[in-house]
Parts: sequence; C-alpha cells; structure tokens
Amino acid sequence: MIKYIGSKRALLTQIATAVSGRLPEGGLVCDLFSGTARVGHVLKKQGFRVWSNDVNAYAHVLATAYVQADRERWEAKAETVLADLRTVTPQAGWFTRAFCEDARYFTPENGARIDAMRDRIASMALEPELEAIALVSLMEAADRVDSTAGVQMAYMKAWAARALKPLELRMPDVLPGVAAGPCRATHRDAVELAPEVEADLVYLDPPYNQHSYLGNYHCWESLVLWDKPQTYGIANKRIDVRTRKSAFNSRPGIAPALKAVIDGVKTPNLVVSFNDEGYLSRDQLVEMLSARGEVQVIEIQHPRYVGARIGIHNPKGEKVGTVGRLRNVEYLFVVGDRPLKLADAA
Repeated sequence: MIKYIGSKRALLTQIATAVSGRLPEGGLVCDLFSGTARVGHVLKKQGFRVWSNDVNAYAHVLATAYVQADRERWEAKAETVLADLRTVTPQAGWFTRAFCEDARYFTPENGARIDAMRDRIASMALEPELEAIALVSLMEAADRVDSTAGVQMAYMKAWAARALKPLELRMPDVLPGVAAGPCRATHRDAVELAPEVEADLVYLDPPYNQHSYLGNYHCWESLVLWDKPQTYGIANKRIDVRTRKSAFNSRPGIAPALKAVIDGVKTPNLVVSFNDEGYLSRDQLVEMLSARGEVQVIEIQHPRYVGARIGIHNPKGEKVGTVGRLRNVEYLFVVGDRPLKLADAA
C-alpha cells in the first residue's frame, strides 16, 4: 500500500487486538477516517464486516478495492484489465506536465505511462469496484517510482533511485468476501455521516494537526478524479487544496468536530487512534470519551514519519533548521462498557 504519514501499518496488531477483544468474528466495524484502508483491510481479513469511509476520493478508491471488493468476484476480471493496461503506448499528457515537468515527482517516462494508463481506464467504463482495483494498481505502481520523502509537499532535488525504474502494475491484495456479510466503502464527510452510523464498534483515526491529507497526497486525488485541475505553487497542488479545508486540521476546530463524531455515532464500543503531536492532549481526549464509557489508554512509542527525520528544506532543496525529536507516542483509546485486557493489546 502507498506510503502515508499517519499510517497505522506499525500499529495494526494492537488495533486488531483491541477490536477482537470486544467483538466476535463477523461483527460490524465502521472506520470513519479510513485513509489507506490498511485497518479495514486487516479487519476484513480477520472476518469482520467492515464499513470504511473517507472524505478524499483517493482514499475512497483504496477502501473500495481493499475493503468493499471481494476477490472471488473480481480477481479474474482485474487481471484481464491490468494485462490490457500493460500494453498501452506511453503518451505524455496533463499528469506528465503537472508532476514530471512543472514539478518532479516522477520521471517523464513514467509520467507518460501513467497518463496513457489512466486515459485507458477512463475509456473502459468499468464497474466501480473493478475500476477501483485498476486505479489502486496504478496509484501503488506510481508510489513505488516516486521521488519524494513520502509526501507530495516537495520532491527530491535529485532523482530517487526508485524513480528511475519503469512503472510496473501489480494486482492489489484484494481479499475474499466475509462470511458474515458484505463490506462497504463510502465517500462522506465524517461529521456529516456520524449520526447515520450504527455499528458494533467504531474506529476513529482523524487528522490531528495542521497536516492536510489532501495537501500531502494531492497527486493521488488528481489521479483518481482525473479532473486535470488548475495547480499552484512549487508543489503543484490542486487549487482546491486551498478551499477543501478540514476542521480536524484546525486547532480551534478539531475539538468540536471530533466531539460531534463521538457523540453522533451509535455504537457500544469505540477505538480511537491519536498522537502526542496532535492538537488535543491525552487528558482532553479521555475527558471527551468518558461519556461513552470506561476509557483505557494504550501508549505505543513510534518513530516519526520520514520527512520529519530528514528535516526541513527550503524550495531549493537546501536544509534549513534542525531535526527535532525522532519518536512520538501513538495512543489507542479503547472505550466501552467493559474493560479490555491491556496485556492482550500491548
């Protein structure tokens, strides 16, 4: 899956244990901020019915492929589509100009492959789940040959070694269906959706500071939407990055937005991921969640994302300032009417 700040890849065992400690296999888990869909993917693999949601289009496509789509229905058709895409003739277009010439996220050779494959997907009129699998294959192929430190706020001064490799499509790890019932992916604002959510457990992993996922992954949003938007700045971000703002990226906005979600969902169990770099403190979150039941907190030491470890660079690629702390604390807040054995989730 794609490189992602805030990814819960290293915490999947703890999250899955917290969920399985409260629900039997087949229970319904709603992940309202699904991001890469890693959490939903591992929970589906464990036999839970999963409802993944995200406001960003690229995240919705990831969830459609990794959570909603079932392998037995789509694998053969997807392999046929990917085989077709591998035969297209590279043709430079909007993506190449925006992200390989005006910016340098990918080599022009790979940009031309991306342009041609994305145009081909658009022309195929695929069913939504099959299209999502094709788009995820292309997105992940592009991610493997990018020239960034993991976010699309800037690109390397010199090409990263991986960027010089030719883009290669692979079949995403689409899972078999769940015996208890279908999984689903939705594309909604979490605050608006929360009052409609009824689930056995709700997992929340909201944005927690100023870093906008849309701003950090604007290339993927444009690749999925294929709307060829106006762009701005050295990073060549989509123009709507300026207007599609989230309350969760705002210090005054995050508390009322998160409280609205917590109060709105109908569930006996909550698991909330947060971070000690967030706008809300551990104590504030415990107070906010305590109305829903007993709150237990699991703390996990974790390295900061690679961009933070590299340090701050100016637009010329020159290092400015100094690297701060190299580790942070990831929190899991587990809320319900009975305690979780913390030793099982550690």
